[in-house]
Amino acid sequence: MEEPHRGIRALHTASTITVYQAYAPEIGVTAVRDGRFPSTWLRDRMTWIKPSFLWMMYRSNWGTSAGQETVLAVEITRAGFDWALRHACLSSYVRGLHPDRGTWQRELKRAPARVQWDPERDLNLRPLPYRSLQLGLSGEASSRYADDWIVSISDVTPLTNEIHALVRDGELDSATRLLPQEQGYPAGEELLAHLRP
Repeated sequence: MEEPHRGIRALHTASTITVYQAYAPEIGVTAVRDGRFPSTWLRDRMTWIKPSFLWMMYRSNWGTSAGQETVLAVEITRAGFDWALRHACLSSYVRGLHPDRGTWQRELKRAPARVQWDPERDLNLRPLPYRSLQLGLSGEASSRYADDWIVSISDVTPLTNEIHALVRDGELDSATRLLPQEQGYPAGEELLAHLRP
């Protein structure tokens, strides 16, 4: 089946969706232990969540980038994720989708969430011809994420290292079998119409 050019692919259940983030161990390890982000986690800063495991691998260079050594799988409520989509604005102006640049700038300033569509990645972290969603949370959305939406936080750094080792050894079939089984997320048109150029 052909992938939609812009789609949300994620590990999800009837009530949750898994997103990925990577942090320095002092934040990541503490978050896993406590099931919530520690007080050192900056609530007033934009935090980006990624439903795509491989896009997180690209962003963190397989968890080797400085400050991104602990890769987290954060299971959150679908109700929360959908709320963020409903209240999001695209991070860049798109002629035809927004009435004009000024309107888009006002929407972006007010929106507690923003969306970017970035090229999905393969196991070698090369761009694919379709795009995956990155969701930035700030203000109210960031607080709701940290305080209300989180169901569980898991450390997937060992899985990251195992898959990366297989990729380095050219064992792509074995690496593929270990990937999270991401499928199309059932976000209706009402959730995505204002976010798809």
